Amino acid sequence: MAAFVLIHGAGDVGWYWHLVEAELRARGHETIAPDLPCEDDSAGLPSYADVVVDAIGGRTGLIVVAQSFGGFIAPLVCDRVAVELLVLVAPMIPAPGESPAAYWAATGYDKEPRAGYDDTIELFYQDVAPELAAEALRRGRGQSEARMGEPSPLRAWPDVPTRVLICRDDRLFPARYLRRVARERLGVTPDEIDGGHTPALSRPRELADRLEAYAATVVKGP
Repeated sequence: MAAFVLIHGAGDVGWYWHLVEAELRARGHETIAPDLPCEDDSAGLPSYADVVVDAIGGRTGLIVVAQSFGGFIAPLVCDRVAVELLVLVAPMIPAPGESPAAYWAATGYDKEPRAGYDDTIELFYQDVAPELAAEALRRGRGQSEARMGEPSPLRAWPDVPTRVLICRDDRLFPARYLRRVARERLGVTPDEIDGGHTPALSRPRELADRLEAYAATVVKGP
């Protein structure tokens, strides 16, 4: 069985993964979903990685799963602990030495055709049940931008098998955009599922199925 390390996105909390955690635990896996220090102006990317590494402790058989901005944190974690597989979901995919603030221009985000959405639910949670979307907004936190201009300490992509899973109806990171970024930055063709930017809330069972299938390719059974 695997130990899934679940890294949430910007301005969020580990609760984002709670439905996926329930699915994975019911199947015998272990899950860890720490809260990142999103509101801490003193916390840079290494501090975010520290929180995740501390939560991992001495666990082995690790599958690191990162959503959205968590893609900046996950490769730093993989540089510091032994990881079987890295899975990026609706992700940001950083280049070595790139800052989160520089990511948008570097990936040509603003040049991609996409519709604009002023409403947070319409942008992030369009396919999430209304009561669950409301709870996600209530639990969300402000995201500090104080150190987002600092270069990532990532020197090279970690030597860990990496899968990219994108969402066909993602309004923040359109599928066409992420297909291109995954190809240019990792040389991979991403896998795809239906749904918007937050599949852990809209399609937890389907996402758990995908994660378990990925884990089966690298982690032996008990």
